[in-house]
Amino acid sequence: METTTSSTILFRNTMRITDGHLAGFREAVTQAVTFARDHGPQLMVEVFVDEERMLAHSFQLYRDSDAVRTHWRLSDPYIRGVMDHCTVQHFEVFGDPDDDILTALRTPGGESFPFTVSPRLTGFNRLPAA
Repeated sequence: METTTSSTILFRNTMRITDGHLAGFREAVTQAVTFARDHGPQLMVEVFVDEERMLAHSFQLYRDSDAVRTHWRLSDPYIRGVMDHCTVQHFEVFGDPDDDILTALRTPGGESFPFTVSPRLTGFNRLPAA
């Protein structure tokens, strides 16, 4: 089986929405996703909300570590706005990000949250080449 090389990185962020903040969370996330759609480097962003458990799940697909760095630089005010309404319960990284991306995940804003990294084994994508 032929395996393509890929530098894509997928983030899955599970967030606990703060009690009483569901409406604010929805508004902040909608603004953040709209900004990312219009200006960000992400190839895909999807957010799902489980109101019963007050959890949200965000999936973001990036072409590579440079795209992640660009996203963080451009979107910082929007990310902070979302974080006013939730806490990160767990963060998963799929792929092989640069060491500086992993270092930044260990200390976002000086605080740590649990995350795991699952390096890529095999697969393919149909994304157009850069």
